[in-house]
Amino acid sequence: MISASLVKELREKTGAGMMDCKKVLTETDGDMERAAELLRERGITKAAKKSDRIAAEGLVYCYLSDDKKVGAVLEVNAETDFVAKNDEFRKFVADTAKQVAVNNPKDVEELLAQKALVDETKTVQDILTDKIATIGENMSVRRFVRFETEGFLVSYTHGDGKIGVLVDCANGNETVAKDVCMQIAAAKPEYLNREEVPSEQVAHEMEILKAQAMNEGKPEAIAEKIVQGRIGKFYGEICLLEQDFVKNPDEKVQKFLNDNNTTVTRFARIEKGEGLQKREENFAEEVANQLK
Repeated sequence: MISASLVKELREKTGAGMMDCKKVLTETDGDMERAAELLRERGITKAAKKSDRIAAEGLVYCYLSDDKKVGAVLEVNAETDFVAKNDEFRKFVADTAKQVAVNNPKDVEELLAQKALVDETKTVQDILTDKIATIGENMSVRRFVRFETEGFLVSYTHGDGKIGVLVDCANGNETVAKDVCMQIAAAKPEYLNREEVPSEQVAHEMEILKAQAMNEGKPEAIAEKIVQGRIGKFYGEICLLEQDFVKNPDEKVQKFLNDNNTTVTRFARIEKGEGLQKREENFAEEVANQLK
């Protein structure tokens, strides 16, 4: 009987999937070195050699159940935009987004360890490792957000997978909700309303605004009053409901929703590669690497 700890050790050593590791360990009666050699001979460990490459391209994908009660937005990264257009890669991303919605993993680690919906003999990690080996680039499941609601969900994908937005509505109109999705994609709100903004963030912003007013030569008492007037602009930038509506800048998003009897309760916005280091490489090099 091959222990889970032995499988884990070989997986960490080679980067191969758990099922592959268990299979070769069984074949070699637990001989770690021979098992690692078998993985190499079968070309499975070549995926591990790609694990140190920067993967900041990729795809953001939104999945909704047919009844629009369950949804997920997922980011899977690859090294190049070239591979992000690969049909095999795109199918993996779509399958994995559905996996998140159906199986409700608590985090990426749990997601990768789950048996894949598309092939229950493998985990999601096993399938990812196979894709890395066959497509020839490092890839990683970076993050996801999953919503389940008693209202309805609406999603929007911008720029062929550059930005994904998921909106949860308690009631209202889907067309209106779609407009709000596009608002979120374009205006990048961080919170739904000012009640969600952490008090420390507000306090820090007020300190900055006060310093700005005093640097303009205003007395402290006056500066504090100016801060109260200016903090509204801060909320108007980071809170969805207080933003100027992109389609009609003369009204706020909250008014647009009220006028259309629609209530948004939460949202998620994921932008591809946000916060990741980008690899600097020209297109000629990228094509040359693909040909290799």
